[in-house]
Amino acid sequence: MGKLSTHVLDITVGKPGAGVKVALYAVGPAGKTLLKTDVTNADGRCAPLLEGDAMQVGQYELVFDAGDYFAAQGVELPTPRFIDRVTLAFGIASVDQNYHVPLVVSPWAYSTYRGS
Repeated sequence: MGKLSTHVLDITVGKPGAGVKVALYAVGPAGKTLLKTDVTNADGRCAPLLEGDAMQVGQYELVFDAGDYFAAQGVELPTPRFIDRVTLAFGIASVDQNYHVPLVVSPWAYSTYRGS
């Protein structure tokens, strides 16, 4: 079986984003269901967010509290913040594959990609 993982890279300093709050939601016809919350470690990573029987085909959202992370780093941010909570919406089509959904972020931009 596959797994879902993530990590955060702070491109303002070229280092992992340690201490970023991450929430995982399942998204269905009735709305969103919170599945898990975590905080990135010193390497900017979380433990696998889904694996085993929890890994299901479907639509998901990862929400990263990037604005709070940058504020805690002492970055001067406008009010309201330009980048605050980053939501990445994605689908899992096969439970037999690994889905790595990282966040590359600054206070002014972000990007993602599907890794493995």
